[in-house]
Amino acid sequence: MSAVGGGEAPGTATRAEVCAVACAELFRGDGEIVAAAVAGFVPMLGARLARATFEPDLLTTDGGPALTAEPVPLGARAGSGEGGVEGWLPFRDHLWLVLNGRRHVVMGPSQIDRFGNMNISCVGDWERPSRQLLGVRGAPGNTRLNTTSFWVPRHSPRVFTEKVDFVGGVGTDRGAHELRAVVTNLAVLDFATPDRRMRLRSLHPGVTLDEVVAATGFDLAVPGEVPLTRTPTGEELRIMREVLDPKGLREREVPS
Repeated sequence: MSAVGGGEAPGTATRAEVCAVACAELFRGDGEIVAAAVAGFVPMLGARLARATFEPDLLTTDGGPALTAEPVPLGARAGSGEGGVEGWLPFRDHLWLVLNGRRHVVMGPSQIDRFGNMNISCVGDWERPSRQLLGVRGAPGNTRLNTTSFWVPRHSPRVFTEKVDFVGGVGTDRGAHELRAVVTNLAVLDFATPDRRMRLRSLHPGVTLDEVVAATGFDLAVPGEVPLTRTPTGEELRIMREVLDPKGLREREVPS
């Protein structure tokens, strides 16, 4: 098994910027649906980058109820500069979109297994957990009704585990609507296998196959040749650095 180049040289892109572009690619082809990248700075940047480049019909917010006319910088509010308010999305309307599958959400699992069953509720036995987390939140509805992807800023066996301690979001073996992909600080993974279990789609530049296998707590499906995750174009780098994230918040989540 070997890793082969994906066409573009890494250039000056940081690992965080490679991850942001991988998150942007999650939304390719989605069209006019809401991009709900709720898992961190990098997927939020990715959604806004997708809208600013190859998915202009994507609906993005400022992190609150304001639908923005243009993708706004991370941390900014619609109307505070570029990207005025073009509509409102109060919670009840957001839930209507969830129920009707008009949303693509990127979630951050605390645990995820080979079929994409995910846990954000607790670590340890349900009756006496060692760590209490968020609860199920919107994970059941997201995974049953919406396109769902995942962002993991620290790829490790503690996250990619043989069995999750509590199933909050359902996997491909439990009736998930569409689990599109998992982006981590090391790689991109998806469920494009005959039994719909997780496989390695691409390695980020500078990452080895052995690193990903060692950081995954179950047997990962690995193709014979693993491409590299594509790196940002010069224009994508400009947009990220000068327009969407001039404060460099992406680098806090994935340090170089």
